Amino acid sequence: MTKTYAVVDIETTGTDPKTDRIIQFGCVLVEDGKIVSRFATDINPDQRISKQIQHLTGLTNQRVRKAPYFEDVALTIYNLLADTTFVAHNIFFDYPFLSNELERCGMPPLRIPGIDTVELSQIFFPTNLSFRLSDLANEFHLTHDNPHQADSDAEVTAQLLMKIEKTIKSLPLVTVEEIIRLSDYMAFQTQEYLIELAEEMKNHPIPLSSDMEVVHGLALKKKKVPLYEEIYYEKKAYPRSKKAKEALYQGQLTFRKEQSRLMNLVFDFFNKKTEKNVLVEAATGLGKTMGYLLPMSYLATPENPLIVSTVSLLLQEQMLGHDLPVLNKLLHQPLQAVVMKSSSHYIDLARFYQTLQRETEQKQYAFYQMAVLVWLTQTETGDFDELNMTSLRHVFWQEVGHQGLDTLVRHNPFYQVDFLRHRQAKLEQSNVIITNHAFLAQENQRKTFQLPVSPYLIIDEAHHLNKVLERVSTRQLNVLAVQKEVNRLKDTKTFQHWQGLANQDQALQHAIELLEDIAEELVEDLLDLYTELARLTTRESTIIVKEQMDTLSLAGEQLIQRIERLYDDTMSLAQRCQGYFMAHKESFTIQQQNYWNEFIDWFESLQQQQEAFEAFCEQWEARYVHWLDERGQTLHFQDLTASLLPETKWYQRYEQILYIGGTLKSGSDRQYFPKRWGIPDTSLKVIPSPYDYAQQARLFLPDDGIAIQETSSERYAQYLTDVIRKLAGAEKRPILVLFTSHEILNRVYHHLKVPLLNEGREVLAQGIGGSREKLLKRFLLSDDALLFGADSFWEGVDLPGEVLQIMVVTRLPFENPRRPLVKIRNDYLEEQGVNPFFQEAVPHTALRLRQALGRLIRSETDKGVMILLDRRFLTAGYGERLRKALPKELPIEEASLPEIIEKTHEFLSSNKNVENE
Repeated sequence: MTKTYAVVDIETTGTDPKTDRIIQFGCVLVEDGKIVSRFATDINPDQRISKQIQHLTGLTNQRVRKAPYFEDVALTIYNLLADTTFVAHNIFFDYPFLSNELERCGMPPLRIPGIDTVELSQIFFPTNLSFRLSDLANEFHLTHDNPHQADSDAEVTAQLLMKIEKTIKSLPLVTVEEIIRLSDYMAFQTQEYLIELAEEMKNHPIPLSSDMEVVHGLALKKKKVPLYEEIYYEKKAYPRSKKAKEALYQGQLTFRKEQSRLMNLVFDFFNKKTEKNVLVEAATGLGKTMGYLLPMSYLATPENPLIVSTVSLLLQEQMLGHDLPVLNKLLHQPLQAVVMKSSSHYIDLARFYQTLQRETEQKQYAFYQMAVLVWLTQTETGDFDELNMTSLRHVFWQEVGHQGLDTLVRHNPFYQVDFLRHRQAKLEQSNVIITNHAFLAQENQRKTFQLPVSPYLIIDEAHHLNKVLERVSTRQLNVLAVQKEVNRLKDTKTFQHWQGLANQDQALQHAIELLEDIAEELVEDLLDLYTELARLTTRESTIIVKEQMDTLSLAGEQLIQRIERLYDDTMSLAQRCQGYFMAHKESFTIQQQNYWNEFIDWFESLQQQQEAFEAFCEQWEARYVHWLDERGQTLHFQDLTASLLPETKWYQRYEQILYIGGTLKSGSDRQYFPKRWGIPDTSLKVIPSPYDYAQQARLFLPDDGIAIQETSSERYAQYLTDVIRKLAGAEKRPILVLFTSHEILNRVYHHLKVPLLNEGREVLAQGIGGSREKLLKRFLLSDDALLFGADSFWEGVDLPGEVLQIMVVTRLPFENPRRPLVKIRNDYLEEQGVNPFFQEAVPHTALRLRQALGRLIRSETDKGVMILLDRRFLTAGYGERLRKALPKELPIEEASLPEIIEKTHEFLSSNKNVENE
């Protein structure tokens, strides 16, 4: 008998089924993978529809007044749904709401089976960034004429269901069967739906695709390692001239004068080898990635590879997915690239397999397992960053993350298909290695280097480097986390399991027993020490300086000595265990490997704890900062000179280093970064910007702004609310609002969220409603959303010109000098004879303003307006230095807010395309 799926969507006056009512019902019937009929109707709710819902759905009070009441159509809907399977995108809303309404009208409640397309999408499209219906429709090019109208939403959900079904049927049966085994937590009868599809797949079997293999019950995409073939005959000369480059481009690329200058500069620097370091400032959007990859294709080999370090995942993806494939169509000698990240970014198949052998009581854990089963049929890298939905803090990702090549067991069934081994094989055949600043900085702490020695290192987005170096240099010891972990190991009898691994070695078994006792003692002493240290701090500052540490009680000093001994004993015993386990790992069963993996995690944690503890208690030169954090009772330690490159271990491993970015000078100061990096004599080359700021951009400041520093937080937030409200009312375009304070951001968000939602405008805010990437994706897909961001949103945000044309900067981006870490750094700089305000704060603020402007103008056709709500830019003594940091042809204008809004509209509406001006 043919199964009928009733794909339903309802629009309602609100979310409470007891008091709210349905205003529209849409249903699409699907049979045998085809839409067979449709039914939709407006419904009179007999109550007013709020402005917010009217804007969201397009359904007005006037329109629904003419529609039938739900009582009039209840029987029709009930009969329509009889003997069908109910399908909805978020069934937990539509099904109970509709059932409640049917009961209210004297009908029986719904008892038909149901399927949720949100859950199915999360599992079967694991690399999607968003699972909202409109975003999925966009991703899969599904027809979606009227989002948030029941008929259109039901139609697109039906198309989505058919897309999901097709995807499931294309998977290996072994994958689908394993998902079914894990699918107890899925909504309604979604599990039964999967079982029926699996039966159908068994009845009509298709052979396993040639690019798939099944290893120990897991279906995997086959991995390929393309061999690097160096072309020795007729070596091509580097195309220096415009004519030579155009001949190479064959019409596939456009010759750009500034990009060509960059290419020649990169080639000459690495080819002539006259200096170790050079900085290159090249405007965002100039095509700088191509600008260095093309010349390096004439120099880099697997023996001497080009290493590119960047900060954003976006740039890595763009390089791999776009720039390299385009270039390789043209190049005589192709570039072969591999991405290097910390091993924990990759899945360990053996550890993942072990999670499948255990029962899980957590729904989210099971959903991650199911999504990973699908992803393994798609991925060649095993890199978690492909899974945009991932929150790597969840315990699941820690339990399946890779622990490094030396932990692998040769006889394990997954050894041959391991992702890190595959990456290592690619590394040997690659002449381009793409990494990130954090991975590069961590080379300083590794016992063995993971990046090869090379003549060529390019640090892209170099203005982020010092921040990353400082962050990576920070050591921390979270006492409550240490306690929690030891308690978990005891509760799960893990120490006994480790004794089991020691087999007949009684001395080692006794050592593990001792390890458990010492671990407990260590926790108690760390808790006591934190209490002693906390007595040294004040309400104003949790920073501890040497003079305070010298006043530590005798009990505190004795605790430090005892903890040092306990860590030495623990590490000595743990190293004995590690040595034994490494020697015997080939004899471990899969279950024993699981226990050993846990030991590796704990052993690494112990090493980090000991390093952090020793640094905190022993390093007291002026360059080091020590502070406490009550959350988790954490000891922090940071090196203020971590950004001095000659002091790092990795710096010496590269013959030449080119640092490139959009903002590498502050006003006329070309030495800002070289001085911070400890390479003060390094030259800075500037590739002229191709942008005509006089025609493409405007900077406006209100002449009636408020004195920020003399205004209360609430009044300041209210002022920002009024400005943004008026601007949003006049401009139905996306608006990015940059804040320097999360507290003010939250206040403005809560003031504006409801009024703007009532007008159908979405307000997205950092820290509310998802990750940075998710917020950016939603902003990118919106026609008129507002995005509130702080910190990381000032830079590295890649939004095309047509998406972002208006930016509001609420305040000059100075770091708060009262923040303990900023104050300590300023004190340190003063000791070094540096004026922290004029030589650090003002240049840093100037750079951030330039970076913010860089978000607006990213191509020759972009137009953008920056509205700066901080009059210190014009009135303060340092204002001139800030103004000089911006392009000199950028028009800067003071006006009243109504005039600014009018001028913004005129400027952005005139000649949509700058090329036409």
